[in-house]
Amino acid sequence: MPSATLSQKQRDELLRTLQARFETTMNRHKGLEWAKVQAKLEASAEKLWSLNEMERTGGEPDVVGHDKKTGEYIFYDCSAESPSGRRSLCYDREALDSRKEHKPKNNANDMAAAMGVELLTEEQYRELQKLGAFDTKTSSWVKTPSVIRKLGGALFCDRRYDTVFVYHNGAESYYAARGFRGLLRV
Repeated sequence: MPSATLSQKQRDELLRTLQARFETTMNRHKGLEWAKVQAKLEASAEKLWSLNEMERTGGEPDVVGHDKKTGEYIFYDCSAESPSGRRSLCYDREALDSRKEHKPKNNANDMAAAMGVELLTEEQYRELQKLGAFDTKTSSWVKTPSVIRKLGGALFCDRRYDTVFVYHNGAESYYAARGFRGLLRV
């Protein structure tokens, strides 16, 4: 795992990118102020690094909520399609290890952990879809209930026909158009 800190130049560039996105997508975070979000971000170098990883891999992270109990801002990957730098991944390490040949380069759970983010749940994925039309040509792995995973399956979602669908696949499967979307609490 690379260093979990950014240079001042990288921090400044990331904050500019996040602020520009925040200001052009106010429908995703009505009533929230960038100055308060930025203050939280500047106080957490590790979270900034994770957001940079989300950005670097094509996720276009943006604020989608504020947890009033914890004071945390919630970021989701808001790229139109599943992040391009996080595709062709099977679901988890167990699935990756089970493949005898044609192994993908990584798995969604390990990559998310290395980035310091979590996979969206099905419920969170549906919340994201209320903010726009995402994954109309791709799909994204979502956190899979353990009962399904124990039976060898994993869940993924997409949007087709203006409807959000949840599907299942063998956890060891991977496709060029399937990645994962992350969540980060700051």
